[in-house]
Amino acid sequence: MEEDRRKFLKNMGALGLGLGISESILAKSQAFTDLTDITLDNAISVDKKDETVVSILQTTDVHCQIHPHDELFWEENQIKFRKTGGYAQLATYFEKLRKKNPNTFLMDTGDMFQGSELSVKTTGEAFVPILNALNYDLYLPGNWEVIYGKRKMQTLMGALNAPKICANLYHDLGEGKRGELVFQPYHIWHVAGVKIGFLGYTDHLVPLRQSPNYSKGIVYTKPEENLAYYVDVLKNQEQCQFIAIIGHLGLSQQINLANLPECEGVNYILGGDTHERVRKPIQCKYAKVVEPGAFGSFIGKLDLTIKNGKVIADSYSLLEVKESELKPNKQILELIKEKEHVYEKDINKIVGYSTIPLYRYFVVENPIDTLIVDALKWKFPEINIALSNGFRFCPPRSTRDETGNVPIHNGFIYDMLPVDSTVRTGVVTGQQLKDWLEKELNNVFAKDASKRFGGWVIKFKGMKVDFRAFDSLGNRVESILVDEKPLDLLTEYSVLACERDGDPDDVLCRMKNVRQAKNTKFTLHQVMLEYLAVNSPVTPSPPMHAKVLDAPQNLLTQVTGVDYTFY
Repeated sequence: MEEDRRKFLKNMGALGLGLGISESILAKSQAFTDLTDITLDNAISVDKKDETVVSILQTTDVHCQIHPHDELFWEENQIKFRKTGGYAQLATYFEKLRKKNPNTFLMDTGDMFQGSELSVKTTGEAFVPILNALNYDLYLPGNWEVIYGKRKMQTLMGALNAPKICANLYHDLGEGKRGELVFQPYHIWHVAGVKIGFLGYTDHLVPLRQSPNYSKGIVYTKPEENLAYYVDVLKNQEQCQFIAIIGHLGLSQQINLANLPECEGVNYILGGDTHERVRKPIQCKYAKVVEPGAFGSFIGKLDLTIKNGKVIADSYSLLEVKESELKPNKQILELIKEKEHVYEKDINKIVGYSTIPLYRYFVVENPIDTLIVDALKWKFPEINIALSNGFRFCPPRSTRDETGNVPIHNGFIYDMLPVDSTVRTGVVTGQQLKDWLEKELNNVFAKDASKRFGGWVIKFKGMKVDFRAFDSLGNRVESILVDEKPLDLLTEYSVLACERDGDPDDVLCRMKNVRQAKNTKFTLHQVMLEYLAVNSPVTPSPPMHAKVLDAPQNLLTQVTGVDYTFY
């Protein structure tokens, strides 16, 4: 046992070199004792005099959800719902935490201007005064901040009072030639006699994941291209005692980054994008990784203990924003009413009902996406296969009204589909379909975390697919049925999906070389409203059209190989 203890202290000492932490302090640190069953509290005594605890608070992926909403939890191996979130409730919680500890730093790490009817109607402008009233200290642009174009992103982000950082987002000087950074790369917080450095990175895959024209005029680069350089600047030039990446890369990409040599010297990655709920930091080779959920349902809270000019301990917690326990902030409520009153009637108009709760949390199939492909196939019955992207955004809707059903408001259509894209059709061969499915599944389940995109499995109706999530690229698809018949690789099939602004004419839902591609006269919202008007109440139970053979059908995360569970 004594030999094990010496090895443990030696290993922890190596981990602490970047912070200048002694072995005795490391042994006492809560952050490191959480990593082992060994308890040293009685073995070493540490004087806690002159210690200061500072708090870093994080929200991310709120997606313009300004009101409390139903939230889904996976508890006791079943779905449970509770009311969480709301900017007025968040304001109250922030105030409570700041009063408890004046040494508190608050940040939002992206997707703050996309995701609701109010955001679409005002192109995000309604949220600027609300965010400013919440007194954030730092911002990072997310993958959806470009939804209204580069110039609008600059205007919206520029109107926020706090600094904005991002070290991998550049002005495009033409033909992909890189100009200056759009935002400053890092920010330093001076607190309790130390410097804490924040380095920002957003998802470099934005031009592929989203409509290409959204990010026109911007060059994205991989974080590892300049990460080591900026870590050196923060560590040796600025002499920061603690370095955190604030990222909007997705949990898989953030874990991958934390295991790369370029990340040496980084202590934490405070991440976003994939709406994961990390309650215990994921210890990677060079840094710990966390992500605090979505929709304002949670606040990530990182506490750092500082003594004698050094960070000697860290402790992380995920705080649930429970509506029942938080009195809404009056100032924020008034701001919300002021910005929303013009659109309130349309937002709250009931356009249909569901007999079951609507949500979008499972990797493979969900009621929300089942509702979308049901509507598309109903409107276009002559089309073989209706497709819908594997989106994550949109909070659940489970509360029933006096009818006994779950009301679907017009605003919820925008929550599900903030971009009212035109429905587009085309023709592809069976071989194209199979190759495309293999690529799409690899985007979700690639063994190499750096190759995983941020979305879930593509959704479809008119096709049934059995697949293995954890096989290799090209070998995942076991079988495909189209209209209940085995896929013929030489046969042509009609498909439909949403048009993506900026895609070539022969691209549909990231499928290339589509023949006879053309836009219909209908948009996604029009189809949804027509379908609900005729078919409500609906029961969009996931039909297992996508069946995973080597994992549970109710997967709640792409992430494997680390100590993490979504709940």
